[in-house]
Amino acid sequence: MTRDDTLAGIDSRLVDTDRLETHYLESGAPNGADDSEGTVVFVHGNVSSSRFFEDVMTDLPAGYHAIAPDLRGYGDSETKPVDATNGLGDFGADLRALFSELDLVDPVTLVGWSNGGGVAMRYAIDNPDAVANLVLINPLSPYGFGGTRDKEGTPCFGDYAGSGGGLGNEGFVAGLAERDRGEEGQSSPRKVLRTFYVDPSYVFDEEREESYLKGMLDTVTGDENYPGDATESQNWPGVAPGENGVNNAISPKYCSLEEIADIEPDEKPPVLWIRGDSDQIVSNESVFDIGTLGRMGQIPDWPGEDVFPPQPMVDQTRAVLERYADRGGTFEEVVFSNVGHTPHVEVPNDFLEQVTGVLE
Repeated sequence: MTRDDTLAGIDSRLVDTDRLETHYLESGAPNGADDSEGTVVFVHGNVSSSRFFEDVMTDLPAGYHAIAPDLRGYGDSETKPVDATNGLGDFGADLRALFSELDLVDPVTLVGWSNGGGVAMRYAIDNPDAVANLVLINPLSPYGFGGTRDKEGTPCFGDYAGSGGGLGNEGFVAGLAERDRGEEGQSSPRKVLRTFYVDPSYVFDEEREESYLKGMLDTVTGDENYPGDATESQNWPGVAPGENGVNNAISPKYCSLEEIADIEPDEKPPVLWIRGDSDQIVSNESVFDIGTLGRMGQIPDWPGEDVFPPQPMVDQTRAVLERYADRGGTFEEVVFSNVGHTPHVEVPNDFLEQVTGVLE
């Protein structure tokens, strides 16, 4: 179903593609109009939805057509299983089907946040000629999330233990499933939103917080979606990736995005990498990474720095983008001070200034 609570200037739409029924938000100039400056596509991250992009969509410069889809299992889109063995391929193929159904005029500017940054990279790898610009907001490392030890993405263990669906916080997952809107508990969705999605000093507008929280609670939970299934492992911490669900799809066992550097030079879109310097979710010492938690004593029997250090996520992204530039592409890294995981929410004006610069 479509939404009736969007911000002014935002339309909520539903379309059937050959893969799934997809909900998306739309604003700006009609697609393909003579005066259109092009299409900007915003791709949300894990445990979120298109709601997180409404504010910036309303403020895009006149003439631009913007859409923000809900990925499968999120927001108001259809729920379908995520085949983790395909990495982020299901999401990338879903985008391609949506763009085809909407008859979007290629190429588009693709803006991906967190896991959506990984989806955007996957899409660019598979469809380089269809991407005019690539904007990555606190993106997933090209080597996935968890279980790797250095800038080259070397796995800590051969079975990729320490990554995947078995490491989801049970209290947080239960809160999502129960649609808990309360403030109690460190792992309640609202507490996670306030504590980890943004810099701790950031104070939400009450109405917008409720919308973002609903975007989180619209996440489908279970073995086939978030966080996914798991297999036992003899390696620390005792679990390795399963074959289904989102957190397995971003495990380094299946998620391979470093090949973005291998796109042909004349097809490489310019890359703008935006991140907040106080991001606690995607960082060199992410508090959602099992290596960091082991070092902190939160997970018992940590095998130590030599075996399972925190994943250097930011360093990995930079290394791959430097290789991207060495092989004929271009990228720019922009870091916002005192900003967490959601620059587009925390500093929307600064964020829009950077995106507008890309569009112009």
